[in-house]
Amino acid sequence: MASTPAPAPAAPAAPPVKRDRTHYLYIAVIVAVALGIAVGFAAPDFAKELKPLGTGFVALIKMMISPIIFCTIVLGVGSVRKAAQVGKVGGLALAYFIGMSFVALAIGLVVGNIIHPGSGMHLTEAVKGVGHTQAQAAAEGPVDFLLGVIPTTFVSAFTEGQVLQTLLIALLAGFALQAMGRTGEPVLRGVEYIQKLVFRILGMIMWAAPVGAFGAMAAVIGETGMDALKALGTIMAGFYVTCFLFIVVVLGTLTKLVAKVNLFQLLKYLGREFLLIVSTSSSESALPRLIAKMEHLGVSRPVVGITVPTGYSFNLDGTMIYLTMASLFIADAMDQPMSIGQQIGLLLFMMVASKGAAGVSGSGIAVLASGLQSHKPALVDGVGLIIGIDRFMSEARAVTNFAGNAVATLLIGTWTGEVDKERVNRVLAGELPFDEKTLLDEKDGDDHLDGVPEQGGEKELAKA
Repeated sequence: MASTPAPAPAAPAAPPVKRDRTHYLYIAVIVAVALGIAVGFAAPDFAKELKPLGTGFVALIKMMISPIIFCTIVLGVGSVRKAAQVGKVGGLALAYFIGMSFVALAIGLVVGNIIHPGSGMHLTEAVKGVGHTQAQAAAEGPVDFLLGVIPTTFVSAFTEGQVLQTLLIALLAGFALQAMGRTGEPVLRGVEYIQKLVFRILGMIMWAAPVGAFGAMAAVIGETGMDALKALGTIMAGFYVTCFLFIVVVLGTLTKLVAKVNLFQLLKYLGREFLLIVSTSSSESALPRLIAKMEHLGVSRPVVGITVPTGYSFNLDGTMIYLTMASLFIADAMDQPMSIGQQIGLLLFMMVASKGAAGVSGSGIAVLASGLQSHKPALVDGVGLIIGIDRFMSEARAVTNFAGNAVATLLIGTWTGEVDKERVNRVLAGELPFDEKTLLDEKDGDDHLDGVPEQGGEKELAKA
């Protein structure tokens, strides 16, 4: 009798798919913003006392910026075998940043000279002292700016929270590891694990985002109310429209022509980052996520590692538009209109002075006051006119700066041939969603230790 064949062994059960709990976080952020607005209108005095909640959350994010930038640049530069490739990416990025700064300045000048937003405003004595206070807090001049890039010690670049100092140290370390060749591979691998640790800590901090968003929004509504919004609605509306047109027309056209990508798909892919920026009024809060998402999108690690951190100091499209329109607003409000020549001279100075002032809410006011103090001191008195709505304009600044850096990373990657175009299309189409657990779910244990995106430049690291 023939024996009955043994049944085939059952296929091993697939491991249970862990639920993505991160969408609850961003729903909570939206609810927190709405509650903050409600509390700001209902109890303005109490709302003002909540400001430390927002300040504390942004401070926690800023605490992580220096180590993230250091690790990202070291891995980006150190994983490229030839220094010429780093120079090519960096040079191209800086040239693009300067060109886009001029475009943003020009757009702001055109719109500002058309709408004359400051006409009809009046100064009060209480307003006059604000501008001088802000001017004193700003950098003293270009020489001090350049010397300020050099840290006191190697470690102080991390402890003082200066982005440009961290950039310098990271570039030096990256080039040194590149020159060491195979001897530097263990160090590179160690930096990679430190980066994963830093992202894991960031994930823990991100769960405090709803609290920070609630405190920040409640405080600003409680401080300004509707009076400042009504009185200064013209410049706010003009600024928001100008930023929108810059993103859609200028950045959208470049993205379509160069990278063959629909800008709105890219912005949708970065939707959670924009929500975080609007709720905290700081583009720094989304910098780590931009690095991870652009690598996941298909841009190589070296390009992301060089372009994103550098762009946060040198690619400030929203800040350029703000400085232009705010300067014209103050000049019109004080009945001291500037000639085109004066406008261009003032704004060229501000373009230089603004480098390194990105990300922090309120930094635009200090740069504005500093520029007016240097070129037309009589206008510094008018800075106080705009201080009431600067927080609302800061959101548009941060969003525009962030969009500009995301587009710049994709464009630089395309020009240097460091983009996986097929992967870009699949990611933007939703076929390869970003794993939010990479940055936000700290409870998964070691199974997500390698969750930091490893597209693009990781292959070069393996070859180094």
